[in-house]
Amino acid sequence: MEMKKVLIIGCPGSGKSTFARKLHARTGIPLFYLDMLYHRPDKTTSAPREFDKKLEVILKQDRWIIDGNYIRTIPMRLEYCDTVFWLDYPLEVCLQGIASRFGKPREDMPWIETQRDEEFMEFVCEFPKVTRPKIAEVLEKNKDKHIVVFHSREEAEEYLVTVNM
Repeated sequence: MEMKKVLIIGCPGSGKSTFARKLHARTGIPLFYLDMLYHRPDKTTSAPREFDKKLEVILKQDRWIIDGNYIRTIPMRLEYCDTVFWLDYPLEVCLQGIASRFGKPREDMPWIETQRDEEFMEFVCEFPKVTRPKIAEVLEKNKDKHIVVFHSREEAEEYLVTVNM
């Protein structure tokens, strides 16, 4: 099956953006980061209606890779996508991923993270108990989509080697 509209989801720090960039490089499918739609350089955020309008413009395109969770919008994005990659990694792996990106510029965020955000870290630590079950539930209801679940970075890397351009 040819991928045209792809979702990449997973716990913060799992490497969604890194996987998305590599998939984009292999396939040439346009890449969009939900964090760039939501966050502004001044660290304010888009209102839900504004965010949804920006997202709808992307969803109507012929091809895309969308990187990010934003659980509220997963059902909307699933209506349009054909493929989902879920980076379902252990919390420890995700926490290491978050720690490794402090102080580094990222194309998926409009600013450089320089300090630990306690509210964000609480969300991440609760992800396995709170958000992960919601993702599993919504994917269970969408078995008509091609869903690929990775349980390690190695599995994701092995998959990328097999992707045809």
